[in-house]
Amino acid sequence: MIYNNIKKAKFINRPNRFIANIEIDGKNEICHVKNTGRCKELLTDNATVFVEEFDSSTRKTKYDLISVYKGERLINMDSQVPNKVFHEWVKNSGLFENITMIKPEYKYGNSRFDFYIETIDKKIFVEVKGVTLEENDVAMFPDAPTLRGLKHINELINSVEDGFEAYVVFIVQMKNIKYFTPNNKTHMEFGEALVLAKSKGVNILALDCEVTKNSIEARNFVDVRL
Repeated sequence: MIYNNIKKAKFINRPNRFIANIEIDGKNEICHVKNTGRCKELLTDNATVFVEEFDSSTRKTKYDLISVYKGERLINMDSQVPNKVFHEWVKNSGLFENITMIKPEYKYGNSRFDFYIETIDKKIFVEVKGVTLEENDVAMFPDAPTLRGLKHINELINSVEDGFEAYVVFIVQMKNIKYFTPNNKTHMEFGEALVLAKSKGVNILALDCEVTKNSIEARNFVDVRL
């Protein structure tokens, strides 16, 4: 995934979950935040960020916030990108052989899963979750309670019972991670649901990403510890 017109900026504050005030080229500007999570450990005073600049009269803001430095680690915090990253990766990953169809946003039961994939002999649902929370080189999800995520896990369990294969894939939007684990301190029910899902046959995977100021690409599997 490649971004265009990336510029370096400094984070000032975040009046609400949709916008941030930034300093760029010596001027204060309003920037759209493409992540409605709390992200308090990322968007700290004077943090170095990278933003994508747009030239459009239809936009309310000229910039989108894409990534941020947390210490020496560059973290992509664009919540719209994990699905794109997975889609690019899965086609040539070897995870599924002989893919005949990849269909995003597929309705099943009372949910809409991120991907429905068919191979010659399999029918597969995939739910993708982006991960931006890190503590001591450990990636965690979620950073806030997620009833929607809990619903998806339960629906994936149902799909396995109906004969589908099912996967939850956590796209860790950074490198140099020791392992991934659910953030039970924030949402214990989600972690418990993952454990149950695994016992019912749902596959739980995590992938790290190579992140630059203008790109993100899935790379290696990360150990998952439930």
